[in-house]
Amino acid sequence: AARGQGLGRAVFAHCLERVRAQGRVAMLDATPQGEPLYASFGFAPLWRLTRWRREALAQAADPAPVDRPDSAPLAALDTEALGLARPQVLADLLARPGSRCVCHGRAFAVVREGRVAHHVGPLLAADEAHARALLPRALAGLAGPVLIDVPDGRAQLAQALRAAGFAPQRGFARMALPPAGAAAPAGHPSFIHAIAGPEFG
Repeated sequence: AARGQGLGRAVFAHCLERVRAQGRVAMLDATPQGEPLYASFGFAPLWRLTRWRREALAQAADPAPVDRPDSAPLAALDTEALGLARPQVLADLLARPGSRCVCHGRAFAVVREGRVAHHVGPLLAADEAHARALLPRALAGLAGPVLIDVPDGRAQLAQALRAAGFAPQRGFARMALPPAGAAAPAGHPSFIHAIAGPEFG
């Protein structure tokens, strides 16, 4: 009943004011519907990504790999990719029931159970070929629906996703609003082949 009265905008403006007062860079992943709202606050897109979805398989999935990699290289690559450290976020994702980390050389992916589907991400690798090679390990053992949010322009990964039964679902824009005189963390976005999710970055 309160929709359209500006309550959400007021709450967002209050949160944004607190973030900027601390001198922090505000960042988010916006849906196409939300992007104009965030742009009105001064947010600018950094890059775009697409959510891909695979429906449940008709047959049983292959067994999941038993990877137990050291989480330190994953956290280090995540920091390098984003330009900021978030070890607590990664530790929380990996500690959840049903979560696992898979690796292939210097490529890592977190696979976790969600409310309606498994989610693959972050998927980090120094190049797209290693990310594509890791994808089958990430998908192994997953018979139900799977979601993965992939930066646009990853042609090899998109091809592999289509071959694995995925279809694009909707787009997002990673947006940032740095404080005056500052810049968004640069990092190495080319290392990011799937994000942890719009709610995690």
